Amino acid sequence: MKDVFNGNLADSQATKVTAIKPEQFDIERYAEYEASLNERCKAFTESSSGVLVYRRMRVAEVFSSGCRDMQASLAWQLGALQESMKFKADVPNFLEPWYGLGVVATAFGFPYVWAEGQAPAIEGKFASTKEFLDAPYKAVRETPEGRHNLEMLEYFLDKTKGRLPISYCDLQSPLNNLSNIIDTCQFYLDFCLEPEQILQAMDRVADLTIDYTRIQQEMIGDALVKPGHGFSSSRVFNGLGLSDDSMTMLSPDLYADLCLPAMVKLGNAFGGTVFHSCGNWSGKKELVAGIENLRMADGAFSLATDPGANPTEGYADTFANSGIVLITRIVGSAELVLQK
Repeated sequence: MKDVFNGNLADSQATKVTAIKPEQFDIERYAEYEASLNERCKAFTESSSGVLVYRRMRVAEVFSSGCRDMQASLAWQLGALQESMKFKADVPNFLEPWYGLGVVATAFGFPYVWAEGQAPAIEGKFASTKEFLDAPYKAVRETPEGRHNLEMLEYFLDKTKGRLPISYCDLQSPLNNLSNIIDTCQFYLDFCLEPEQILQAMDRVADLTIDYTRIQQEMIGDALVKPGHGFSSSRVFNGLGLSDDSMTMLSPDLYADLCLPAMVKLGNAFGGTVFHSCGNWSGKKELVAGIENLRMADGAFSLATDPGANPTEGYADTFANSGIVLITRIVGSAELVLQK
């Protein structure tokens, strides 16, 4: 298998599975399986070094237009849990009430727009950071999308009797959320022209995300796996997973000074920050490793995973003896994984 990105695939990291209805899923069997793997996860967290294997079962339909149907999403994900037990692994798969990556952004008045066969997008943009700060907003739970996501979570919990591992929804970092709803050209100019406005905007998004995440935390209870979303997650892990892909657009000093304070505030509210960015962030790896109370860092390390994947050079030295777990996403053969 060549290490190349296949642009013809809807989802390069997806696996085909057979959907299973909740009443047909063996909850007890998976609960026992999960518990056995969590023992390995716990031993890993208590060790100063080691490697865990997570064979993620990502279903393409769940992370596209299929997220609109919570019944179908759960059935696909239960099929993924069933399929995952066929593979040797150390970290169990989990359920996620994924309903797009713009749920938090809807607090600022922009609803979802649904293109046929696609995941939801945000409809609208603020012309500037100042316009964003001057605009009214509401709690995420009060938006149609925020309510739906909580209803989706409640449905998952009800149908699985709260026995199966479940994560938060896809929250995104303050930077990612703002880059989704402020005009791109002006937004990045504002980093240089209006840094105080950027800091205020980041903090506002962080506060709204904290409130919404605490609601989910209370709902999920003991079934909660962390850091959540696309990260390797377990009931015994800690931290909050935040995708921060737009960091690749910024210089190290602007990112450190204007983005990290709000992300650290958000992460610390839930046990620490867990970082992810698509693309190649190797030029900022030392900066990422220095994030306050960072629990994990996640990136792609094969071209089949991401056409802009990270080189492996330097990552081991950067994260060794740091106490930070490095999650390496690799789509490819066993030989490629060993080579990396």
